[in-house]
Amino acid sequence: MRLQESGEMYLETILILSQRGKGVRAVDVGEYMGFSKPSVSRAMGLLKNAGYVRLDENGFLILTELGREVAGKTYERHQVLSAFFTDIGVDPETAVQDACKIEHDISDETFAALKKYLGKE
Repeated sequence: MRLQESGEMYLETILILSQRGKGVRAVDVGEYMGFSKPSVSRAMGLLKNAGYVRLDENGFLILTELGREVAGKTYERHQVLSAFFTDIGVDPETAVQDACKIEHDISDETFAALKKYLGKE
């Protein structure tokens, strides 16, 4: 099953927030993404049912192995594309926005070729 762009964004957000060393709650995800509590709650339910996230005993969101794989792939694409766009002269804010759009649609083949070209393989 191909995860929709919004699902990838939620997983990427959980990964980013978890790297700060604190537990991640749905409310943290909502604040970071600027989404309402009901929207985040629905998305987390869908991601849990699909096996991408789980709740630990303290109610913190934990990425499953599958969730970490998707989040890591999405985040890597975001980082590489943002840096590439900035390096070729795109305004950093625009570079981040454009990378966010492209990271969900670029093929594995094209992304691997881009990384090879940039020496980031």
